[in-house]
Amino acid sequence: MYAVIKLSGKQYKVEPGMVFETDRIEGAPGDSIVLGDDVLLVNDGQELKVGTPSVTGACVELEVVEHLRGKKLIAFKMKRRKRYRVKKGHRQELTRVEVKLITLG
Repeated sequence: MYAVIKLSGKQYKVEPGMVFETDRIEGAPGDSIVLGDDVLLVNDGQELKVGTPSVTGACVELEVVEHLRGKKLIAFKMKRRKRYRVKKGHRQELTRVEVKLITLG
């Protein structure tokens, strides 16, 4: 069984027991998040249900595992012969979540 969900403006294909990283979302580690209106597609093995835009009655339960930061990315700008150099770093705030349950109502 798998589902396609919309979370933080992105779409993810998830299965029960799967752990993945997404942009930072609210909730402390150990909290559960229930997605009802953001389930776009569900496949239970025999039948594929596609929502318009979401599948009615479908529900995906996620658990927040931890909050973390991604690896550092460097943005370096330079204009030759002008003594212009700018170096900026960025670390994305991420949340690691685990898929607990996919239900089709």
